[in-house]
Amino acid sequence: MSYAAEFASLVKNRGKHDSYTDNKPAYAFLAPWIVGAVCLSLLPMIVSVYLSFTKYNMLTSPKWVGVQNFTNLMKDTRYIHSLQVTFTYVIVSVPLQLLAALALAVVLDRGMRGLTFYRSAFYLPSMMGGSVAIAVLWKMVFGADGLFNRFMNVFGLNLTQSWVANPATANWTLIILHVWQFGSPMVIFLAGLRQIPRELYEAASVDGAGKWRQFVSITLPMLSPIIFFNLVMSIINSFQTFTQAFIVSGGTGGPSDSTLFYTLYLYTQGFGQMKMGYAAAMAWILVLIVAVFTLINFAASKYWVHYDD
Repeated sequence: MSYAAEFASLVKNRGKHDSYTDNKPAYAFLAPWIVGAVCLSLLPMIVSVYLSFTKYNMLTSPKWVGVQNFTNLMKDTRYIHSLQVTFTYVIVSVPLQLLAALALAVVLDRGMRGLTFYRSAFYLPSMMGGSVAIAVLWKMVFGADGLFNRFMNVFGLNLTQSWVANPATANWTLIILHVWQFGSPMVIFLAGLRQIPRELYEAASVDGAGKWRQFVSITLPMLSPIIFFNLVMSIINSFQTFTQAFIVSGGTGGPSDSTLFYTLYLYTQGFGQMKMGYAAAMAWILVLIVAVFTLINFAASKYWVHYDD
């Protein structure tokens, strides 16, 4: 029997061969993930949608109130302020973080000695930056007697203010903390830079293009898919920032609500004021906000993101 005839016979009788149709082992391995996705993600999402239309304090049964939670949010001045604080944080910190990550990735891509050490050292803040310990340390660094004031006083500035206790600067200390966590996008940028063919730079150099022209005309276009990925992920992660604001402000969003992030206000309403229906409505509005930003990025990507084709 020829190979073609044998293959045709297998295709015709594929239902009779357990080795071709038995997917039970695959489903068995997938079962923990499927159960986790349904029980820990899908069902809580469905329940939260229902709770967003109810008045619920976790002590009594939910009471249906329709869209009242959503209309009350539009009248809540603290909620509107939390939106302003969060948007400022995202719009400022995300570009600065990506610029710092890209700049260091370009420097490390030159093949300096100890590259593995520097790559690990720069990645470390991304692993620890969202922890409670780093948030506590950050609060101390920018306190009245913190390391930042002591360092600046070496130059004769004589600073005594607490930067985290000043409404004008408290949010900026958290922005700096977010920028400091540039390690994860930096590693991704570095991996992308390693995939750009060296022949492109050699050809551009022969044509007389300088380093800046090579960066603008070769590096950025070739790296645009990586930039797009990091941009989308950074925006999503920034909107979910909670730990830093909670620790630095003591859970109040102070001083004067200058660090009242969206997630922090959601937490205080849900677990502080026991307004779980109100908090669920806030959570779904945040989902819509993140979805809108993501859709805008995808719609705009066709104008500046360049793929191999």
